[in-house]
Amino acid sequence: MPTRRQFLAVGALAGAGLVAAELHPRAVAADPVPGGTLDPNSIAKYVTPLFILPAMPVANGSGPVDRYDVAVRQFAQQILPSGPPTTLFGYGAPADAGTFHVPSHTVEASAGRPVRVRWSNQLVTGSGNFRPHLFAVDPTLHWANPPGGTGGRDSRPTFAATPGPYRGPVPVVTHLHGAHVTEESDGYPEAWYLPAARNIPTGYARVGSFYDRYKAEAASRFGVSWDPGTAIYQYPNDQRATTLWFHSHELGMTRVNIYAGLFGFYLIRGGPSDLPAGVLPGPAPRAGDPPGTRYHEIPMVIQDRSFNADGSLFFPSDRGFFGDVPPGGPYLPRTDVPPMWNPEFFGNTIVVNGRTWPVMRVERRRYRLRILNVCNTRVLVLKIATNPLAARPAAAAMPIWVIGADGGFLPAPTAVASLPIAVAERMDVIVDFGSVPVGTALYLISEGPDEPFGGGEPGDDFEAADPGTTGQVMKFVVVPSPDADTSTPPAALRLPGYRPLGPATTARQVSLNEMASGYFPDAPIMGMLGTMNADGTPNPLGWGDPVTERPSRNVTEIWELHNFTEDGHPIHLHQTQFQVVNRQAQGRPPRPPESWETGDKDTVIALPGEVTRLKARFDMAGRYVWHCHIIDHEDNEMMRPLVVS
Repeated sequence: MPTRRQFLAVGALAGAGLVAAELHPRAVAADPVPGGTLDPNSIAKYVTPLFILPAMPVANGSGPVDRYDVAVRQFAQQILPSGPPTTLFGYGAPADAGTFHVPSHTVEASAGRPVRVRWSNQLVTGSGNFRPHLFAVDPTLHWANPPGGTGGRDSRPTFAATPGPYRGPVPVVTHLHGAHVTEESDGYPEAWYLPAARNIPTGYARVGSFYDRYKAEAASRFGVSWDPGTAIYQYPNDQRATTLWFHSHELGMTRVNIYAGLFGFYLIRGGPSDLPAGVLPGPAPRAGDPPGTRYHEIPMVIQDRSFNADGSLFFPSDRGFFGDVPPGGPYLPRTDVPPMWNPEFFGNTIVVNGRTWPVMRVERRRYRLRILNVCNTRVLVLKIATNPLAARPAAAAMPIWVIGADGGFLPAPTAVASLPIAVAERMDVIVDFGSVPVGTALYLISEGPDEPFGGGEPGDDFEAADPGTTGQVMKFVVVPSPDADTSTPPAALRLPGYRPLGPATTARQVSLNEMASGYFPDAPIMGMLGTMNADGTPNPLGWGDPVTERPSRNVTEIWELHNFTEDGHPIHLHQTQFQVVNRQAQGRPPRPPESWETGDKDTVIALPGEVTRLKARFDMAGRYVWHCHIIDHEDNEMMRPLVVS
């Protein structure tokens, strides 16, 4: 039986014919990715303006620390251009219901000035009862497991028969991705907490295994007290000016919580690693901006999602959706296949800043775009084109100037025709519309595949995403600029000084692995990280195995990521910003990092059959994690503890 991956690779899945919203010659034909009862070809494109994400209001900005109060709630939001709104989980300021949005409003921080956030889990009804999850939570994984009580939480439970989905209160813990932060404020996957609902079932664990430890550390370090259903984290912002993001990070539930909407930008500005005001295009949205403010710095979150005809998000509730096992199983405990977890997920509709296929009116000037990939699995390969339906690879209409990545500015700007962005990566780019005639329509497209990314180029090494659906991202329409653009052209930019890490004194070899079912051929049952054996074979390890990654504080290490799987994996290390050294395929010389990877990074794509080398230094003792950021992989064993001694 062909697997879903094989179907996607040859474009053989049945689907409706393409109906384009605009007339463009099209040289290719494909079917959309399956999923949901709403045909993505029926969704009108480029009729909804791009939503500009506002700044999150500060609860208290006096004194030496900026304080934010941020809650998680359930609400409805208009994502599709017409029809019913979509029910979501999202972040917002509890004092202002209008701030709840997916993606979240942006937290603005200043370099060197701490930010303290009270993160509240308010997934309760108006009467105070807990809200169950929007999607099927697979209780057979190694997950938060509140029903296990204090003795069985954060475990992989066993069952006498295949269970249904978990329908209890939703655990939440928030991680600031890319932050240099002490352990209690990192959002450890076993530091989750349930809402302070009045109907938590008897015997349920209300907090994760590490919550109380970190609560005590926060009280000692910052003098704060965590109330039930909350955690208070403090971020020192003692790092370079950069683009970070925060997101849900619970053990075994990250994929469903992020898919439901729990993510947002966190921007650090100022300090010696930033540029003076006016050098780059601006302004960006700030709290208190008057209506009609024109913005030339735009944070943009790109996702792939699938929808049902009633406006709800579609997410698979059965492993049979993936196509490598029969619908309905048999699953655990009769076989080794989890009943609801799917190895990867690809949506068939592109969403930018919470709107499907939006349009943005851009002035004849330069724009700074901060781009974040929050797909579950999909690697975006972004390009600006004149025809969204052109045969792939399409001709680039203009260059994209990359000036920064995960950890701040690059050593120098680099111009690219297309830009790959893996899940969780951020790219800080400049696009210059200054010489484009008024009235011109341009399109941001993606030529990444509708399947796991393995490297290479579209057309040569993989089939690009369906040009009619997931191959389109958004539209730009050029309008006059009422004033002159005084920002510096990207080719003339002199970016702040960049200091590479010194020589490494030790090397660490780790492995990336995929474990196959013993019952169904070619059916993955989990991903695993691990170490390397002396003979060059991998030693896969699970989340609960003894900690093997124990770097010493202030020691610079080389990490060698040996990828034994067929897919590329975006690997994320907590606490630190690392530097990409090289990649090396077996029997080939090492390749240097790509031009957009030459600065500080916290996430890197490790390609199949290759060794990816990083240089990293950890300077704070504590317990953290490293993991694959394909969030379906992360949720099922492809994450390991990391303890800095």
